[in-house]
Parts: sequence; C-alpha cells; structure tokens
Amino acid sequence: MQIIAILKTFIYLIASSLFLPVLLILSCLFVWMLVYSGTFFRCWLQRSRLKKQSKNLPEKILSGRYKDSFPIAVVHIITRLESFKGVASHIQVINLLREAEHKMWTSLDALKMMIRIGPGLGLIGTLIPMGTGLASLGQGDLGQLSQDLVVAFTTTVVGMALGLLAYFYFTIQRRWVEQDIKNMELAAELLTGDAIDHEIS
Repeated sequence: MQIIAILKTFIYLIASSLFLPVLLILSCLFVWMLVYSGTFFRCWLQRSRLKKQSKNLPEKILSGRYKDSFPIAVVHIITRLESFKGVASHIQVINLLREAEHKMWTSLDALKMMIRIGPGLGLIGTLIPMGTGLASLGQGDLGQLSQDLVVAFTTTVVGMALGLLAYFYFTIQRRWVEQDIKNMELAAELLTGDAIDHEIS
C-alpha cells in the first residue's frame, strides 16, 4: 500500500509540474499562430493577384514573361531550368524538381504538427486543473474549483482553436504546393523536354 501511495504522489507531482509548461507553450503557440496568420494572408493576397495573370502559362514560360504569373519559389526554379536548357541531363532536372518539391512539403511540417499538438496540449491543460478542482471540491472549496474549471475550459478552447486554424491553413497551402509542383513540371517539360527525351531514348 505504501508503494501505491508513493506512486500516486509521484504521478501527481509529474502532472502538476507539467501544467505551467503547457500553459507557457500554448501561449507561445498562440502568438506564433497570430504571426503566421499575417504571413498566410499576405501569401493569399499575392496568389490572388497572380491568379488573374495565370492565363496562357505555356506561352509565358517559353517567352520568358512568367515572373508576374508565379510565386517567387516557382520563378526561381523556372530560372534554373532555363539555365539547364540544352545542357542538363534528365537526372539533373528530376533532382532539381524533387529538391524543390521536398522543400515545399517540408515547409508545411509545422502546421501538420500544430494540428495535433494544439488540441493535445489543450487536453492536458484541461485534465490537470480538473484533478486539482475535484480535490478542492472534496474539501468544500468551491472558489478554487471554479478557478480551476475556468482555466481548464479556456485551455481547451485555445488548443482546439490552434488545431482548427492549423488545419485550415494546411489545407489551403497544400493546394498551393500541389499547384506549384504542377507548374514546375510544366516548365520542365517545356524548357528541357527535348533534352529529357534524348536522355530517355
């Protein structure tokens, strides 16, 4: 029985010690999400302007008038592809496209983690004060119980809000990445298609 009591106390101390870091991390993540929201909407405005100029993309790529029709990352890749024209091997072009694609997908890792981390931290921040609140209820301290419940539910709200925002941003940006990859592959076919076909044959 003594061992069980010691283990219970140990687990309680661990859970209690996690509460402050959870609140601190949730606060930092919320600030980060606010900053990221500004970056996201800036990119959204830029892509809205680019969408109006996305007609006749093959002609613009071949004529070199593509800089106003693609995001900066895609423009950089197309510029590299132009320098490869006539001298690049199939492997060099594929490697360039794969590296660019890998970087684009890697840039979404923070959002993918936030989708899970936000609600998870919110749940931890809910359960810890709920335990202390129930202990206060057993002692008849309703004031402490109400304070613990307020903290518990607010951490849940913050965690869920972070997860929902991250999922929304991730869904939109995944569509952007897929579109950018498609445009880079189109540029590769138009600018280095002959060299690639020659290497394959």
